[in-house]
Amino acid sequence: MGRHSEYSGWADEGLGAVADAFARNFAEFPELGAAVTVFVDGRQVVNLWGGVADERTGRPWDAETTVPVFSCAKGLVAVAAHLLAQEGRLDLDAPVGRYWPEFARHGKEAITCRMVLGHRAGLAALDRTVPFEEIADWTPVIHAIEEQRPLWEPGTAYEYHGHVFGFLVGEVIRRLTGLTPGAYVRQAIGEPLGLRAWIGLPAAERGHVARLVEAEGRPPLPGPEHLLTRVVTMNGALAFPGLDEPHGWNDPALHAMELPGAGAVASAHGLATLYAAAATGVDGRERLLAPDTVTDAVREVSAGPSWLGFDAGARWGSGFLLDSAAFRPMLGARSFGNDGAGGQFAFGDDEFGVGFAYVANRMIGHGDARANRLIEAVRECLDG
Repeated sequence: MGRHSEYSGWADEGLGAVADAFARNFAEFPELGAAVTVFVDGRQVVNLWGGVADERTGRPWDAETTVPVFSCAKGLVAVAAHLLAQEGRLDLDAPVGRYWPEFARHGKEAITCRMVLGHRAGLAALDRTVPFEEIADWTPVIHAIEEQRPLWEPGTAYEYHGHVFGFLVGEVIRRLTGLTPGAYVRQAIGEPLGLRAWIGLPAAERGHVARLVEAEGRPPLPGPEHLLTRVVTMNGALAFPGLDEPHGWNDPALHAMELPGAGAVASAHGLATLYAAAATGVDGRERLLAPDTVTDAVREVSAGPSWLGFDAGARWGSGFLLDSAAFRPMLGARSFGNDGAGGQFAFGDDEFGVGFAYVANRMIGHGDARANRLIEAVRECLDG
């Protein structure tokens, strides 16, 4: 047990401030169940969990609990893409059509993987609505992307590519490896590291998934025609968050399909291990991403006002959110991560030697400070 007996796990001496912040989150927010894991220099120094995984049954959150982590999925896909680039199999600045010839039409001929990774490809949403059942078949979404015309001239502006990010980069991964992105991530990263993180959850893992709930007053999405809503719901094929509806984020059928832009299911330990492995290596293993690879990943690609004219303060590298003081503060210039719509957040930093992840099942919404408080505590401990 750690410093706070109502929670399970532990924090190393010198990391007590993280345990204190975790306890304060339960005291000061409508936290239901949550977990935080921190690695420093490849060694696990914090692993805490507590609360309730399923409010309906009272099932407690335990060391094996996973939760839908929404766009934290992008971190898994981006690490995989950078691994392939590092191996010389993928040139992020080459046209996507080099690997996927059918993509290179309707104004998409010059789109590169880096444009997609930086949300600059003009493909934030698709015109075609692929029905829920067909999304699971993968190919119908790929055909819809092939037929799509960019919403703006690729490379000239950015807007968050919610689901298309995962399918587009995922299809490049499939063309290179013969495996869909969820299968490739498991083979190349997940299984070797024993990660409790999946894009396409195995049936045997269903019993470990925490059930999402919404905090009172969480703002709804705009109307169905709004681009943001189309991005998040794939034109209404998915319910968001749809916690008591079919095709929403508590639906086992959604967890089981490969939604590589926003559909990962993971534990805090699984995500923190991913980023620690990428940034420093874990358990004596060589780091997944070499220093030059991280340098390439953290070079700013997109920032400032988006195509719709909003500036939330986010800064984007190639596939990762970067240290963004106004949006998601991390540790420094070499921090790289992704957050999730439920408040989940995970990142790595090879300068500070950190892999961090926080996950929760109570969705709070814009301005959610739970992960930020934990990161601030990590910073205090490292500075101290």
